[in-house]
Amino acid sequence: MREAPAIFWAKRSGGGRTPLLKTLLTSACEKNCLYCPFRAGRDFRRATLQPVEMAQIFSQMTTAGLVQGLFLSSGMVGGGIRTQDKILDTAEILRTKYQYAGYIHLKLMPGAEKDQILRALQLATRVSVNLEAPNQERLKYLAPRKKFHEELWQVLQWANELRQSLQNAHQNVQIPSLVTQLVVGAANETDVEILQTSADLFTRLKLSRIYYSRFSPIPDTPLENLPPADPLRPLRLYQASFLIRDYGFKTDDFFFTSSGNLPLDQDPKTLWAQAHLLHSPIELNKADFSLLVRIPGIGPKTARRILQFRRNSKIKSESELRHLGIPVNRVSPYILLNGKKIPGQPSFW
Repeated sequence: MREAPAIFWAKRSGGGRTPLLKTLLTSACEKNCLYCPFRAGRDFRRATLQPVEMAQIFSQMTTAGLVQGLFLSSGMVGGGIRTQDKILDTAEILRTKYQYAGYIHLKLMPGAEKDQILRALQLATRVSVNLEAPNQERLKYLAPRKKFHEELWQVLQWANELRQSLQNAHQNVQIPSLVTQLVVGAANETDVEILQTSADLFTRLKLSRIYYSRFSPIPDTPLENLPPADPLRPLRLYQASFLIRDYGFKTDDFFFTSSGNLPLDQDPKTLWAQAHLLHSPIELNKADFSLLVRIPGIGPKTARRILQFRRNSKIKSESELRHLGIPVNRVSPYILLNGKKIPGQPSFW
């Protein structure tokens, strides 16, 4: 009897959650990643589905209203190219035989060929490659049989290039998003390393998002005695990551501890503002977008509302700040309103 697939509730960007079938074609794997429950040599019961079986199960689950999308990965058996073919075959069956037009997230395997990546982009809503570590040195410890540049980074680079080509050829067509995942706390990596790689991924390879997976030890793996990562650490990395992606922050803008990690007791944007804005507050009626989003409590949407409001009038009062959705107490330490500080107590938690 095969293991039951998992239903994963994914958060939507606009709010709410969507049930996805998040599963593997096979839990057998020839790789020996030190942290992974599916690593080669670990003693547990494996399960394998053929593409036609997986497509049929998913179709039945969508018909029953159990799921609204598919996240498909696989353990590697027979190399990345052969495994990628099976993933693509599953998506082909869903798109053609079952006429499924909904969400499909396909994993790109280490060492996948360029033509396979192109086909994945034609079939999927989102594709991803798990880098797992920020560089070759950390990956060598974490996943000894994987090659950072040749098998992983190269696949991401090809995917980005092909996405650009598809976008240029079909300007009115939605091009699949590209994401990756890094394991946090398993390879003695620092947040400096993680964020330097993250910045490179956002700027050079145009990733939509980077997921930071908190390490938690798995029994009967080489890292079973390693302590789990602090749950606050990936949270701070997500916050810093979004600041790089959406707010114009650079790695050098962040404060790091002597160990090379982000402080856990405060979010990185507030730390920057406390160091730079407490004694040099920003004039809200003159600041451009890039400065507005540096103020704690103001994000890109709020900054655009401020700029739109200022086209017709200056912001004159706290009531107008609140009307614009600005949390007065949070922004008050860092701004001037027509040259004057406004009342309010800073909120540092």
